[in-house]
Amino acid sequence: MTQILVLYYSRHGATEKMAQFIARGAESVSGTETLLRTVPEVSTVCEASESDIPDRGAPYVNLDELKNCDGLILGSPTRFGNMAAPLKYFIDSSSAIWLSGALSGKPAGVFTSTSSMHGGQESTLLSMQLPLLHHGMLITGIPYTEMDLHNTTTGGAPYGATHWAGEDNKNQISEEEKRLCIVLGKRVADFATKLKS
Repeated sequence: MTQILVLYYSRHGATEKMAQFIARGAESVSGTETLLRTVPEVSTVCEASESDIPDRGAPYVNLDELKNCDGLILGSPTRFGNMAAPLKYFIDSSSAIWLSGALSGKPAGVFTSTSSMHGGQESTLLSMQLPLLHHGMLITGIPYTEMDLHNTTTGGAPYGATHWAGEDNKNQISEEEKRLCIVLGKRVADFATKLKS
């Protein structure tokens, strides 16, 4: 089986919903299974700690799941044009995997959700790609042969899947955004399957 790790952080649920559509796309590729995983909050209080099991959503990721995946799709809400601190904190802990080269040559993709239309979606996608490039991963975007990139009035970018959640986080994922999430998952799984064989 080809294993795709869909790793995300979600505060209000939009990024989590995107992750589910991306997983659906990855699992549409024969012989592929997905691991939906999240990361714990980062606390400003040194004594604070999270439970080993989240209150809701996907289980927390561990470094072995990252090291052993055949492809990675990384998602985060936008925080001032960058990924959220909890996801960055986890990625920053992956230097042993970087030293081993375990992710080198494996495909990866990225996705994000923002509350404002021009809230830094593309810079967030690009900044999430930087550590993946350091790991030697092969970045998979969404090509303009996908007509939804031409027609969307909400989210979507060649750098990865995006969603415009709105300031109150009430905007549902549009049909174009859903299809672009599914396409991203399928592309990473396709490449991972080909590279693994």
